[in-house]
This record gives sequence, C-alpha cells and structure tokens, in this order.
Amino acid sequence: MASRIMVLGGTFLVKRQIFGQLAASAGLAALLAGCAANAPVQSASAPVAATPATPEQMLARMSLERKVAQIVMPDIGSITPKDVKRYRFGTILNGGNSGPYGNDKAPAADWLKLADAYWDASSAPLPGDEPVIPALWATDAVHGHANVIGATVFPHNIALGATGDADLIRRIGAATAVEIEVTGIDWTFAPTIAVARDDRWGRTYESYSENPALVARLGAAMVEGLQGRPGEPGFLGKGKVAATAKHFFGDGGTAQGVDQGDVNGDLKELMAIHAAPYPAAIGAGVASVMASFNSINGTKMHGNAPLLTGELRGNLGFGGLVVGDWNGHGQVEGCTNANCAASLLAGLDVYMVPEDWKALHASLVRQVKKGTIPMARLDEAVLRVLRLKQALGTFDGEVKPSARALGGRWELLGSAEHRAIAREAVAKSQVLLKNNGVLPLKPGARIEVAGGAADNVPQQAGGWSITWQGGGDLTAADFPGATSIYAGIAAAAREAGGEAVLAPEGNSAAKPDVAIVVFGEEPYAEFVGDRKDMAFRDEEGLELLRAYRAKGVPTVAVFLSGRPLWMNRELNAADAFVAAWLPGSEGAGVADVLFGKQAATGRLSFSWPARCDGTPVNGPEGALFGLGYGLDLASTSQLAPLDETCAALTADSGAAWFTSGKLGMRVQAVADNAVLPDLRGVGNGITATGIDRKAQEDARRIAFAKGAKLTLSGPDSEAGWRITYQVNARPGAPVTVTAGGKTLDITQGLSVAEGKGWREMVLGASCLGKTGDRLTFASKGAFTIAISEITRTEDGAATECSF
Repeated sequence: MASRIMVLGGTFLVKRQIFGQLAASAGLAALLAGCAANAPVQSASAPVAATPATPEQMLARMSLERKVAQIVMPDIGSITPKDVKRYRFGTILNGGNSGPYGNDKAPAADWLKLADAYWDASSAPLPGDEPVIPALWATDAVHGHANVIGATVFPHNIALGATGDADLIRRIGAATAVEIEVTGIDWTFAPTIAVARDDRWGRTYESYSENPALVARLGAAMVEGLQGRPGEPGFLGKGKVAATAKHFFGDGGTAQGVDQGDVNGDLKELMAIHAAPYPAAIGAGVASVMASFNSINGTKMHGNAPLLTGELRGNLGFGGLVVGDWNGHGQVEGCTNANCAASLLAGLDVYMVPEDWKALHASLVRQVKKGTIPMARLDEAVLRVLRLKQALGTFDGEVKPSARALGGRWELLGSAEHRAIAREAVAKSQVLLKNNGVLPLKPGARIEVAGGAADNVPQQAGGWSITWQGGGDLTAADFPGATSIYAGIAAAAREAGGEAVLAPEGNSAAKPDVAIVVFGEEPYAEFVGDRKDMAFRDEEGLELLRAYRAKGVPTVAVFLSGRPLWMNRELNAADAFVAAWLPGSEGAGVADVLFGKQAATGRLSFSWPARCDGTPVNGPEGALFGLGYGLDLASTSQLAPLDETCAALTADSGAAWFTSGKLGMRVQAVADNAVLPDLRGVGNGITATGIDRKAQEDARRIAFAKGAKLTLSGPDSEAGWRITYQVNARPGAPVTVTAGGKTLDITQGLSVAEGKGWREMVLGASCLGKTGDRLTFASKGAFTIAISEITRTEDGAATECSF
C-alpha cells in the first residue's frame, strides 16, 4: 500500500513500510533526498517554469548571497517584507515578544496579513535563472498557538506529563497545528523533549518528566500530532506543520538548574538521560532539531561538532535540519552574534539571529569566499532547508498563506473542539496529593473561592502566553473564550445545586461549607524562572489556608506552578491539596476533578521534594511524593504533620551589606585605596554610578578598567554572600573573586548571565573556603556589572556556589 508525499510539483510514491524505516533511521531529509528529479516548480511569473525541480538542481542555480540567506533566520521584529525581498531569507521567526507590526497583542488577522506579506516578498521574481524560494515562518507554539490572541492555550508540558496519555498529546499536537496554519505559519519550535533533572531550572514546566522514557513517548506523540505520521496520508499536509525536537541536548541537566549553563559528567551517562528522547522523535519523522544553549563539559552545543554532527547525525541518524536557538551561536567561544563560522562547521544548518542578521549574512559570505567555510558545508545546510520546504509542499504549487485551505479559517482558532481537548487535558493532569475526605465536593455545597490566582487567566496560563514571560499587564481580555478556575468552579457549583462565591482575600462574612484557595507561582519563562532553592516564598495561600482552618472551614488548596516546590506548610494547613500545574485557558478542567465529574487520574511525572534546599530529587531519595504518585477521589490520605523548617526562608533576613542604594553598617567599599561611600564614585580604575532598579538609584553600575579591583569589607563572619546582579555584556578577560585567601575565577558564570536580566550569585564556603570579612572582585580587562543587593546569609556558607 502506497502513501503520497508531496514534493516539487508532483507526488512521490513510497511504500509505507520503507518510509517508516527511513524515518526511524535517518529522519525526514534522508527520504526526501531521493525524491523525483524531474518534477516541475512553480515560478512567481509563470504557472510552470523551467527552473530546476529538485533541491540539488535549485541549489546549483543559486548565488552565494542567496545560499547564505537560506540559513539566516531573523526575527519579525527586526525585518520588513522589503528586507525579505532583497535578501531572500530562507526562514523567519517570531520570538516570544515579537508580534506583527510591533504589536505583541496583535489580532490574529494581522499574523496572517504579515505571513502573506513575507510570502509575496520572498516569492517575487528574480533576474535570470535564479530560483524563487519562498520563506518559512517558525513560531514557539509550546502549549498551543499561545502567542496569538484567541488561540487555545493548552496546559504546559509538565501537566501533560502528569496525564501520561500519548493519545491525548497527539490530539493536542493536531489541534495546535491547525491553529498555527490558520494564521499562515509553517513551522513550530516544539516539542521540548528536555529531561528536567533539577527543578530549580526556569524551564522545568517545558519538560514532560524527569523520566527519559516518558519524555520519549510523549514527545514522539506530539511530533506525530503536529506533523502526522510518516507514510500515512496527510503527513506534513493540510493542517500539519513542521515540528522541532528541542534542545539537543542536556538543557534539563545543567549544574544547579542554571538555564543555558554547563552539563558535566561522563558523556555516555549524560546521553543515556538527556539524549534518550531523541531516537523516538527521529523515528516519528521530526523535521528539525534545535541545538541547545547549554555546554557539555565546557563546550557550547552550538559549536560542538562531535555531538551535533557525530552523535546527532552519525549515531542517532538524524537527516533533517538543525536550527540554532536565539543567538546561541554568539555564545560559542570566539564568536559573536554577527560572526560565527564555528557553528556552521560544527553542524548547525540555520542560525537564529533575531537582530544581527545583516552583519551575520555579510560575515558568512566573506567566510565562504575566503574558504573558512567550505562551499560544500554551506551547500549541505542549504539543501536541508530546501528539503524541508519540499516536504511541506512549498514548491508544489503552494499559494500564499491566506489562500491555503485553512488560511483565515478563524472559526478554527480556539474552536470548541480544541477547547474541549484542552479541558480534558487539564482534568487528566490534576494530581491529588492529599485528601482528608473533603473531595469530591458535595452537591449543594456553599463554596468560597479565595486567592489571587482564582480568577486570573494570565497566571493559570503561565509563561509563553501571548508574551514571552506571560503575566505582567495581561488580563482576561487578552484570552477571549478562556475560563478562569473560579469561573469553572462557579459553573460546576450551580450545576450541583450549590453556589461558589469569589473572595480573593478570604474575607466574606458568611461561613462556607468549604473554601478553595487558588495560589501559586507568578508567570515566567526561561532563565527568569531560575531559582536557588525550592522554597515557595509567597505566603498568600498559606495565610488563607491557616485563616480558614482557624474558622473551622475545610479547605482545598489548588496550587499553580511550573514545577514541584516545597509545600510542607501548605500541605499541613490544607485538608486537600491539588497540584494543578499551569492549566492554560480551560480552567473548568480543574473543577471537573474537584466535583468528581472526571476521575483524578493525574500522576506525578516529577518527584516532589521533602526539603526546600534545592537538592535535585529524581527518585525516592529526598522525595515527599515519588514519581507516579497521585490519589484518586475514592482515596483519603492522613498525612503525618510535615517538617516546616526551611533554612532558606530563615536566611532571607540575613545581614545586608548593600541594599536600597546604601552600604550596611560597618561595611566599606574600596577601589585599592580609594573609598567609595555607598558604593558610588570613581577611584583607581573603578567607576560606580547609581542606576534605578526598583527605586531611584537603588542599584549601582560598576565599571572596571583593565586590572581594577573592588573590595567590600565588613563584620567578620562564616556566612556566605548572596548578590543580586546583572551582566549586559560578558567579560572579555578573566574576572575573579577572592575571600578568605582563596581566589575563584567567575568568568564563565558571568558569561552565562549575559543578557539575562537580574540574577542572584551565591558565594560561600563550598567554593571559597573561609569567607571572612571581605570580598574582592578583580577584572583583567574592561568589564561592567550592575549590583542591586549584597547580603550575608548563613545558608550561603553551605549552599553550592552559583551564578
């Protein structure tokens, strides 16, 4: 039995059996490389042109400049259709904060309008025989097409992992692909198949599980949902988009959970965990793989030829396209965002270069002309881009996005059918950790719903929702058609003959039969969500739970989070506790479980920590609730009182050396012999100026001249330091810190922090030995760092040093 695969101007017949073998071994591109050689290509100026039909023949007619443009991927925020027409970029992306025409809250119609504009620009006729090659647009649809207002926002991957339901994930992928295609986009940077092993990582919620086998199974299902199954009708056809397995590899295994940090250890052991999901994704025919930001044993993945080429292409047999992450090539040693031959030579096929595309294009052209980059390597990368387009039908008489079968079918964006799938996913992802018998809620109950997250769609959606970070100034109006958790509870209560009243601060006069307290993490994405420990510091939910208990009101805690966190205090205070994760737009799925309309089938795909210190928990040791734990509604659990001691919370009130723009008592800042009152002034190579962070001049920008030193001294102590800092440009020469007679090179840690906003540095006995009464920073080259707070903390003395 044969399947039809759309290729240049015709169809290529291949036995399903053969396709499956090829997809499993060498990926999509290996099959497409053998596609028919003589199929016609539609030109921009005539129905059928004499332009070469195969990618190889098209490549032979391309100029060097056009070839390079195929492997440069700019962001829509920095290019116009006019730029696209001039340079003929092969691919385009929209970052998490990039919307059409500079509006990250643009209506859906504007996405399609801009897609048409880019298509028209890239399809305009070219002089001579040079082939016309339309551009592909890629987006981060990581939990639905959630950048677009009105789209269905599915639960994040951590919640989908708790469902363990591959068929459900496949249906979510299919619904997401349809909504992407409605807006004219071709390609998504999903699924994330990271195996998160340190929940301090700010991207933990993008991982399905700490268990590689579960990640592999669910990741492959998502690929199949987005693309279809290789060898079956409709693969990469109508209502399907190209998928991306990301990030190869090790993103979930960085030291201390630092986003974009270093992954250390025996390579075989690391691959057994962090590369384990990739064979399944490759076997599912995934069109592209994204290189990871992190390093493996000190070498950045964007420049790691033994892994990008040797392992991914050689041992794993991937034949598709390898795309970079956001300026990830610029982190490779010796590279900048605008100049990095090393990444292409290592095995990267497409550079994601949001803003510096013009300079990168020029440098790549020069490097090919000089021979730094062999033409054969450039051709190999360009062919992979062309073959992806071929697989998507781009050369097969494809029309502009709005004229395609699903283009502008707005009734499919956030459709009732897709929202029903999302609601099912929410219900199946709820994990019941404790139940003293209060659940399921009784018919006719008078319910009070409290907590700032109860009627807060942006918070329940989490990061990567409309904007990159989510939350912020977003409101329910930015999620038309969505249902908050409170709204879902209120509707279910009415159906059951009772009522639910919203009392965000829990201060209604009436005594309810039961109180539901909804609370949790504020939205975040990527490195902004990195943490130093697993303590949950927002005590709003805890205070409400304790207040209701004091009144004799039974309570249900509904906790929204992108990871397991230390919840001992809240678990003690609540009669029932539900891990609701980040459910997305369909909050009614939470009520479906609370009221017993749906069974409580969610099971932990991550171990839940018993302690708050942040020590990674990936199994029974250190776990309060282990992998696979979860109660059903018929079960009750009488948890013994849990230990509420948390050194990290106690340490928060440690002695301040610098805060609110002032040095602490008995603390002095000295640049060699020049005293800098309140860490401000100029002296001996140090220039410290006031800048605003949360208030006027509450922070300092400290510029080091070559060879300069800055010493902070204060009361002698064995405590460590916690320093809130920001680095906008990595150091170009070694930077060290000295305390207690020991010097530590912190250049790599500061380099990882580049461009990531305000972060926390922990320095203590684990890396400095004796800490003592002074801390000296020294830079061998010019370097600038901003500092807003320096605190001595007892936990800092024992905690692992981090940046």
